[in-house]
Amino acid sequence: MGGDLSADELNAAIRELWARSGGRLSPEQRMEYTRLVVAWAAASGRDEVAEAA
Repeated sequence: MGGDLSADELNAAIRELWARSGGRLSPEQRMEYTRLVVAWAAASGRDEVAEAA
C-alpha cells in the first residue's frame, strides 16, 4: 500500500485487515495496521487540502 491511496481506500484496507484477522491482530498484522493508520491520517490531510483547493 503506497502513498497514492486515498483516505477512503486506506480505510477500506484497514477494515479488510480487521475482517481477515477475526478481530485479533497478530504482531505482523499490528504492524500493518499501524502503517495503514499512519498512511490514512496523512491521506486524510491530503484529501482535506485537495477539497479546499
